[in-house]
Amino acid sequence: MTSDAEPDQFPGAPHPRVRDALFGLEEAEREFLDAYRSGRMHHAWLIGGPQGIGKATFAYRAARFLLTHTDPQAQAVRDARTLATDAASGAAHGVAAKIAALSHPNLVVLRRAPATDKKAASTVIPVDAVRRALALFASTAGNDGYRICIVDSVEDLNIASANALLKVIEEPPPRALFLLVAHAPGRTLATIRSRCRRLLLRPLPEADVARAVRALPSPFGDVDEAALSRAAALSRGSVRAALGLVDAHTIALVERVRAMLDRLPESDPAAVLELAEAMTGRDAEADFAVLMSTVHDWIAELIHKRAMLGPAHLARFVEVWDNIARSARETQVLNLDRRPLVLTLFGDLGHAIPAGRSGTPAA
Repeated sequence: MTSDAEPDQFPGAPHPRVRDALFGLEEAEREFLDAYRSGRMHHAWLIGGPQGIGKATFAYRAARFLLTHTDPQAQAVRDARTLATDAASGAAHGVAAKIAALSHPNLVVLRRAPATDKKAASTVIPVDAVRRALALFASTAGNDGYRICIVDSVEDLNIASANALLKVIEEPPPRALFLLVAHAPGRTLATIRSRCRRLLLRPLPEADVARAVRALPSPFGDVDEAALSRAAALSRGSVRAALGLVDAHTIALVERVRAMLDRLPESDPAAVLELAEAMTGRDAEADFAVLMSTVHDWIAELIHKRAMLGPAHLARFVEVWDNIARSARETQVLNLDRRPLVLTLFGDLGHAIPAGRSGTPAA
């Protein structure tokens, strides 16, 4: 039996392609709409920003709008303030249904393959998948509209598949549109990046994170108000992060880890050992993911707050985080004991902080 879940989909949550609701990205929608109405639509858009803020939802919403309104000068397009489509319209409903089923003839999606009973989810988008998908652009769109390719996400392309995509982006056929989702746009292949119009999305305000969670179906939208408020505050503007923080256990773990990080370079060996022991076993996989995400967010916040101190001051933090992230991937892929990684994590970060300075990012 084939799983319908995407490899990076939040468990149980609706996939972005089946949702039309979008929060906090009105400015980006206006920019995209203005480009469409101008008649000079750029053929490739790099939609960048942190994970979980709505980039994929934006891409599918944009595709739904363009495949419903194929004439940029139509009255409905000129009157539009957002990329939302009229759910009561037969045309819009038909397009939405086909996109949800990944069966629209003018849309192709490049993504990692979901898991099946016989195979695990793929770790990359292979070059063969790119070549098969891009066959769409060898034909003419059925209604003189756009042929659209969504890449979710470019981080999942390997060198061969990225170069195969680049060939079409370099010399696009008429009425071709590429929507490339990027969690770290600066790391996208430079030759692809240089041929894209960048649309950088910012983390959402807490109020929009809470609204987005509330708009989800049960059980996500039924969360207690106090828990949702706390999750939104800790989410760093990511709806995905908020969904993982709505239970009391996860919030307590995040606050525990952040308190230990904020004390660096001072460290309590007993507390670190206790945390390491808690990360053992299969039932601790979710907690380990929360731990690593919290460390990543803490380092990103510290680097942002101390950016004015110059790259020499921050280079050590970047190096340490790269080493930690690499070790975490190896630990996960090879099913290694997580305790050594947790035990060295706090020591390595502590050594990266100059003596006499708290690890707490300065305001």
